[in-house]
Amino acid sequence: MSSSTCVRCNAPRALGPECPNCGVIYAKAERRAAAAVAAAGQAFKGLSLERVVGDEQIAAFLRSVYQWMAIALAITAFTAWLTVGPFPILAVLIFSVPGLFWALAIAELGLVVVLSARVDRLASSTASILFVAYSVLSGMTLSIVLLVYTRESIVSTFAITSGMFGACAMFGTATRRDLNGIGQFLFMGLVGLVIASVVGIFWDSDGLQFLISYVGVIVFTGLAAYDAQRLKAMAVAAPEGQTHAYAIAGALALYLDFINLFLSLLKLLGRRR
Repeated sequence: MSSSTCVRCNAPRALGPECPNCGVIYAKAERRAAAAVAAAGQAFKGLSLERVVGDEQIAAFLRSVYQWMAIALAITAFTAWLTVGPFPILAVLIFSVPGLFWALAIAELGLVVVLSARVDRLASSTASILFVAYSVLSGMTLSIVLLVYTRESIVSTFAITSGMFGACAMFGTATRRDLNGIGQFLFMGLVGLVIASVVGIFWDSDGLQFLISYVGVIVFTGLAAYDAQRLKAMAVAAPEGQTHAYAIAGALALYLDFINLFLSLLKLLGRRR
C-alpha cells in the first residue's frame, strides 16, 4: 500500500524511506495500517455472522411458540366441541357434579404454575405433555361458552379476537420501544381483574360484569403486545437444550392472553341463546 501522505502524521510523503516530520518508516507503517484494516474487516464479518445467527435463533423460537399456541387453541376448541357435542354427558358431569368444575379449574392453575415456574427444569417432552393436558382441561371448562352463546357470535368474536391479537403481537415483536413499564402497569390491572372477578362471583351486578369485561379487553390487548416482545428475550436467554420448554412457556403466555381477550370480547359482543 502506498499513498502521497504519511499514514501517521498525514505530512506530504518524502522521497526517502522515512518521514522527515514524525520519523516513521513508511513501509512498516503501511504494513501495520494494512493489518489493522484487515483485522477490522474480520471483526465486522464476525459481528455480522453473530447477528445473523442470533436473528435466525429468534425467528426459529418464535415459529415454535406460535405453532404450539395454534395447536393448543385447536385442542381446546376440539375438546369443547366433544364435551357438548358427541359426549354431552361430560358437560352434564362438569357443570352438575358439585366441585368438579372447580377441581378442573384448580388443576389448570396448577399446570400454569408448573409450566411457568419450573420451565428451566422441565424436559421438552414433559413440557409438551403438560401443555396439551392444560389445553384439554381448558376445553372442558370453556365448553360452557358453546352452551351459552350462539355459534354465529362465537365465530365472529373469535375472528375479531384473532385480528386484535395478531396486530398487537406484530406490534410487540416489531417495536423498538421497551414495553416493560407498560407490562408492570398491565400486571397491576390483571391483579385488579382477578379481585373484581372474585367479587363478581358473590355479587351479581351487570355493571360490574361490564366493567370487568371492558377492562379485560384493555389489559389482555396490552399483554399480547408485551408478551410478544418478551419472547425475543426468552429466545436469547433459553439455555442450551431447554429451548423447546421455553417455547412452550411462551406459547402458554400468549394462549392465556388470547383466551382471556376472547372471553372478555364475547361477554361484550356475544349473543346469548
